[in-house]
Amino acid sequence: MDPGRRFLFRPSMARAAVQRPPGAVAEPAFLASCTRCDACIKACPAGVIRRGDGGFPEMDFRSAGCDACGACIPACTVSALRPPLLFRDWQAQIGAQCLAQQGVECRVCGEACDAAAIRFRPRLGGVAQPEISPSACTACGACVGVCPSGAVSMRRA
Repeated sequence: MDPGRRFLFRPSMARAAVQRPPGAVAEPAFLASCTRCDACIKACPAGVIRRGDGGFPEMDFRSAGCDACGACIPACTVSALRPPLLFRDWQAQIGAQCLAQQGVECRVCGEACDAAAIRFRPRLGGVAQPEISPSACTACGACVGVCPSGAVSMRRA
């Protein structure tokens, strides 16, 4: 069965796009080649790759971000993960529950971002607002788990 077609007639049940480990080939090729052996999960020193839907590996940034060590790529013996070490077509997104957008001073996501992709634009008479630079965001997820309100997530660009 093609996992991508499982909700063909029930689109409301369809799952949001899943962020695969860095270097993942295109989703259809990934699903066809990944054997769900967990080698990439075991190789990840940061522990951010976990077993997801159907047993396929996916990123979980609740506890940490990906430090781009690359240990997952050589661990994959079926070439579902290939260099370069990238998260293709992904970037961080800040939701409406962001504390700064609610008028509470918070810059935790920006402080966690090593790529300096999250900057805070000053606002006259208010709290500085976060802005994400799409060209600078590496989609490493370091900003996701540190957000106290859970406002930061990853989305397909």
